[in-house]
Amino acid sequence: MFKKILVANRGEIATRIIRTCREMGILTVALYTSADRDSLHVRLADEAHLLQGQHRYGDADEVLAVARESGAEAIHPGYGFLAEEARFAERCAAEGIVFIGPPPPVIRAVRNKVEAMEAVKRAGYRVPLYVELPDHDADEEQLQRAANEIGYPLVVKSTCGGRGRGARVVMRADRLAEAVRAARYEAEMIYGNSQLYLERVIAPSHYLAVQVLADLHRNVVHLGEREGSLLRHNQKLIEESPAPSLNEEQRVALWHGAVDIARMFNFQNTGAVEFLVDSAGHFHFTEVKARIQIEHGVSEMVSGIDIVREQIRIAAGEPLLRTQEEIRLDGWAMQCRINAEDPWNDYLPSPGRLTRFRLPQGSAVRIDSYGYVGCAIPERFDSLLANLLVKGDDRQMCLNRLSRALMEFRIVGVQTNLALHRQILQDPAFVAGVYDTNFMARFRFNVGANTSEEVCQDLAAMTAVTYLLRRRVDSRVVPERMKTGWHRSARRLPS
Repeated sequence: MFKKILVANRGEIATRIIRTCREMGILTVALYTSADRDSLHVRLADEAHLLQGQHRYGDADEVLAVARESGAEAIHPGYGFLAEEARFAERCAAEGIVFIGPPPPVIRAVRNKVEAMEAVKRAGYRVPLYVELPDHDADEEQLQRAANEIGYPLVVKSTCGGRGRGARVVMRADRLAEAVRAARYEAEMIYGNSQLYLERVIAPSHYLAVQVLADLHRNVVHLGEREGSLLRHNQKLIEESPAPSLNEEQRVALWHGAVDIARMFNFQNTGAVEFLVDSAGHFHFTEVKARIQIEHGVSEMVSGIDIVREQIRIAAGEPLLRTQEEIRLDGWAMQCRINAEDPWNDYLPSPGRLTRFRLPQGSAVRIDSYGYVGCAIPERFDSLLANLLVKGDDRQMCLNRLSRALMEFRIVGVQTNLALHRQILQDPAFVAGVYDTNFMARFRFNVGANTSEEVCQDLAAMTAVTYLLRRRVDSRVVPERMKTGWHRSARRLPS
């Protein structure tokens, strides 16, 4: 087993990885920028190194230099940055450092979304209608011909990013050229590759992911499915497991299909096989995420398996701890993505310093976060501040527990989307578990809904304090009764 691991990431995922390493008796090396100096992952690690390069956490040269200097035997990339860079994994191997993630051939095989869909389609699975765009700026006529092959509505996607950053939904032909230009620019900036493809929108649909683990001995298991149909700007707001949209027959078929596809790519370590499920109940494979996901904690809560621990064990050459028959999926789990953003102001990022950070507690409640009172929330990175996870015996218990936890969560110093989550959990469609990927398009955040008695009391107290400060009535005043001197006479000894 490794003695020291470098965590090549930041924020809550770095904190999450460091905690598991500490439980395993493994020393950790953290990376940070000047903006991340206050982050919790810097304080929890055994040592921390300041990044100087302009590419920060994505600078492969500097990350490898820190690994050599610190004596780290392995690098855990988390998600984003270098997590799905096959070239970086190859450079790690060349320097005798273990990359904790899928091997380079697997990363390359699933990184190109079009090639992955073609391979899965040849194996007999459904995939959405798609067409690849030229790798250059095509004229509008070429774009329209490509779009007409699959029809509208469609989504413009990066071949490297899939449904992630850079995706643009297009409802009408006159918006296509603009969406392609924006998607190409964003894909080039984020993935270093401007190749795009068009995919026919399946709507309404459900967005499902099956968590898989695979060791170096060709053992592959799944940890059940997650439903992440509540999307905003291609980010999952709430994820839950099991998926309320599936019956048991569909669920088992989805699990078997995901494991079969993982074996098809000779998958190793951890990842997620993702599908869209149409209104007829048909599964359409979309992509394989060859890394740990933000939502991995949901699968951990229902399976009882520490996915980060398994990642590290697999990378060290050890077999999976459990076979599929030994894995028991129990209860119901949900996760809310808590972002430092302002839902009252078009969800603009809200950097600042946390002056209050009260975490919800109680049975089966978990928080993954890098925040604490006094911590600075930087503006240059993703707005994700914390993942709130809960588990219940069934979905209703899970909903009740999540609602209670959201009410207990208090964050002061930055704006957050806590109020948005509270309103979603009161929506009848979500409560009934009958939502789909169109939910957020129909949902309207009520900016005046957060007016409970508790909130009104807080506002009244804040108003009173502000009034006192502005009127400066808090200056020292000697009460009239103290001017008579009786209190001094009372202390005199008798003569």
